[in-house]
Amino acid sequence: MNVASIMSSPVIGIAPTAPIAEAIRLMLSKRISGLPVVTADGSLSGMLSEGDLLRRQELGTVQHRARWIQFMLGGSKLSDEYVHTHGRRVSDVMSRDVIAVDPKASLEECVNLMLSNSVRRLPVLENGKLVGIVSRADLLHALACQLPGRSGHTSDARICADIFAELKGETWINSDAIVVKVNDGNVVLSGAIFNERARQALIVAAENVPGVQSVTEQLILIEPFSATPIHPAAQLG
Repeated sequence: MNVASIMSSPVIGIAPTAPIAEAIRLMLSKRISGLPVVTADGSLSGMLSEGDLLRRQELGTVQHRARWIQFMLGGSKLSDEYVHTHGRRVSDVMSRDVIAVDPKASLEECVNLMLSNSVRRLPVLENGKLVGIVSRADLLHALACQLPGRSGHTSDARICADIFAELKGETWINSDAIVVKVNDGNVVLSGAIFNERARQALIVAAENVPGVQSVTEQLILIEPFSATPIHPAAQLG
């Protein structure tokens, strides 16, 4: 799965020369928190988000600094801030340093870009032109489609095999110490685990297997060095 398979297209955008009032009305009517800023030939000029409109003279939210701090910042920085807080056109307030993604990029690359740059959406560019936009909501829709559903059409033997296949290669569990029993899609996990967090991880692994209706566990926590069972009461102490 790549970006092209989940991105929103065509894109709702706005021209850099448009008034910010128009951009605000568009965001409110479409219930979106950001807009790509696009020129007439389809090139991306920037992004306009709700965050770009928080510091505004009309709201009384302009940041006030002591004189000595203003002196340290210099005239160029203060001039830019004045344009941002008082400007009337989209180009005055938009963010110009835009992180974009290619339509062939993997979802892993897309998520890494979002998290490392603290952004909620990424414009998708192909040959320098805007072809789509991918947001965190798009990723959630993709996730919802990929989550396994409940199904009674998978055999118990297949479910058991799939659970062990899922555990194979995982370093947090010794699958040889786990027993899996399945009856009409209802899974019972038993055997030994060597850290408490593996209990929930095993349940999650089983729940993700198609055909599983329920999961219960009868796992025993073992102290790895002495190989003695650890009872719940002992853990509290």
